[in-house]
Amino acid sequence: MKKRAAVVREFETPAGLPAVLVDCRDSGVFSVEKTFDCGQAFRFSPVGGDPRVVCGSVRIREGEDARITVDGTREEEGLLTLVGCTAEEFGSRWRTYLDLDADYGAGEKRILDALPEGRSRDAMADALRAGRGIRLLRQDPWEMLVTSILTQNNNIPRIRGIAARLCAASGGRFPEPADILRIGTEGLYALGCGFRAKYLTDAAERTADGRADPRKIAAMGTEEARAVLEQIRGVGPKVASCALLFGYHRTEAFPVDVWMKRALAEIFPDGVDPTLFGEWAGYAQQCMFWAEREKGKRSG
Repeated sequence: MKKRAAVVREFETPAGLPAVLVDCRDSGVFSVEKTFDCGQAFRFSPVGGDPRVVCGSVRIREGEDARITVDGTREEEGLLTLVGCTAEEFGSRWRTYLDLDADYGAGEKRILDALPEGRSRDAMADALRAGRGIRLLRQDPWEMLVTSILTQNNNIPRIRGIAARLCAASGGRFPEPADILRIGTEGLYALGCGFRAKYLTDAAERTADGRADPRKIAAMGTEEARAVLEQIRGVGPKVASCALLFGYHRTEAFPVDVWMKRALAEIFPDGVDPTLFGEWAGYAQQCMFWAEREKGKRSG
């Protein structure tokens, strides 16, 4: 049986904050930089310019956020430091949020075993090596619906900025559907949401009146859930897949945007059916996205 990540020390920082040191060596590689900068979480920022240390907030329930600092400066030793977290909170919340119990090594094997020997398999292996350390965070469905809508024709820095302004307009926490409706479409335009403002308004209305209730969607099969999400104005296959993958942990979801079209064309020139990767399709997508984006940075 695979061992789990475990708290090896609970302590208090000089600033008086609770913290834990977590041993992740039996849980596989965990990269803070890749996990929090691969386009799945938009309310975390590097601390002191070091991408291995990020601080941010997540929606944990209606009207409530939790704030945490994730320090991966010792990740080569298999150690992770969480500041703003007690040992009890690690067990009840953050272990799950960080997806520390999943066997990503087995996932990589599953992905490669689905492909025949050849150029595409080798290229996929390269992408998996590039993205190794990414974890599929288990995030809040409503927060992910909102931020997934914001990803349309957008980039990560701008999405982070819009999310920060939405939070500021909602008392410092992530906006609830009622906050979005209170701000209104014109107010959302003023906060920089652009054409996405009307999509957010429709998402808030449908969530508030139960048509897109996250609890109901969570109980649905993936394709039924996708159909409900795609009834929201402006939510197409890509945004719905992001919401399913990052908000409902439907890890078989495979979002395709411009970056992914480019990666798919390079790795699989003859085409590929992502369902081949089963429940690891979303992880394959994130590794391909990371590898393609890093390639773009180097060439740019």
